[in-house]
Amino acid sequence: MEVWFTEDQTKDLRISVRVKEVLFSGQSPFQKVAVYDTVEFGRLLALDNIIQTNIRDEYVYHEMLTHVGLNTHPNPKKVLLIGGGDGGSVREIVKHDNVEKVVHVEIDQMVIDVAKKFFPELSVGFNDPRVEILVDDGVKHVKENKNTYDVIMVDSPDPIGPAVGLYGDDFYRNVHEALREDGLLVAQTESPHFNRDLIARVHATLKNIFPLVRMFWAVVPTYPGGAWTFTLASKKYDPLAVDMDKFPALKTKWYSPEIHRSAFVLPPYFQELVTG
Repeated sequence: MEVWFTEDQTKDLRISVRVKEVLFSGQSPFQKVAVYDTVEFGRLLALDNIIQTNIRDEYVYHEMLTHVGLNTHPNPKKVLLIGGGDGGSVREIVKHDNVEKVVHVEIDQMVIDVAKKFFPELSVGFNDPRVEILVDDGVKHVKENKNTYDVIMVDSPDPIGPAVGLYGDDFYRNVHEALREDGLLVAQTESPHFNRDLIARVHATLKNIFPLVRMFWAVVPTYPGGAWTFTLASKKYDPLAVDMDKFPALKTKWYSPEIHRSAFVLPPYFQELVTG
């Protein structure tokens, strides 16, 4: 008998992957957490039946969320990561030697525990002595920590359930206040094909708060539509004005200095989402 995992990516679109084995299934106080060993993508993490990451394509998302901002800021000593309990973003952040402290705020302890057990390739960064893991609400954390961080990254699930607050206007204002005077934010901002209204709203909100806002994108095969957007909001530094010759040598599979620049080249359709 064949076993398949199916995600309803929209009310009219589904993606299915054939499953070799269900490795874990549990219910946390916040969401359903499941790990599947799939034929096409290897081990796959799903939250509330929505694909979060998998062994085959995870590097695209995690490298783009982290390295673009860390290479834009000239001296990112203290970094806040909200969400991303799988550990992939932490793994990429600690590749930067100039980062002295990583505060990782994840609301769901079960996600962290599952990552440590089933995704050692992603969660390896948890062992870095610069990393402090706080099981807490990221919305509350930024509100309580003003003028603290050089870079804040939001590695959030889709805007449903416990992640809804990570897309709100008040949250972004609190992020601005939690950043130091030259700090910047990088957040994943969903699919340009299926989350058009959300992208337009988030971009407009950030432009009212930060002097510089730029959207960039990459291709993540298991996310709805493949194309996936990220948004950088900065108090001072422009990701297109950095000296790419000074980028640190990083071991990556997707990100590079050339990708850094080209990711901000938006197809006209994407550009319309952020210009109206």
